Amino acid sequence: MENSTSGGRRGRDRRGRGMRGPAVLPGPLSAHPPLLRSPRDLFDRIVLEVVTEIDERWSARLGLVEYAVEESPYLPDDWEEGRVPLSSLIRGRGGEPTRLVVFRRPIEHRALDRAELEAMVLTVVVEQVAELLGIPAAEVDPRYHDD
Repeated sequence: MENSTSGGRRGRDRRGRGMRGPAVLPGPLSAHPPLLRSPRDLFDRIVLEVVTEIDERWSARLGLVEYAVEESPYLPDDWEEGRVPLSSLIRGRGGEPTRLVVFRRPIEHRALDRAELEAMVLTVVVEQVAELLGIPAAEVDPRYHDD
């Protein structure tokens, strides 16, 4: 029987298929970076883009705001069935920052495709910032649609 370290089987697994897995996937130094992204990474990137644009525009009036993404909201046992929040806004007091949390799973569940996902994230963040500022949501971002 031939040993796996012998010259005949070098670079192959025990079934003779060759190398597989992360070692053979494209990396940061390869010609083609990996296009594989998890849904969580994609969602975080969408939220970051929306929040960055809005925060740059309104930072003078918003003050210190902490943005976060969480998987899903914690719902108490007596929560009304059929309604799941898409975000949470906790106003800061004293030296504590205001905290705006976007919930990934409920938003992803409602979106049919990436364009709808981006539109929903924009809508959720714009509506929360509008409430925080006390102005209509359409003033916060011109891309906001009230539908």
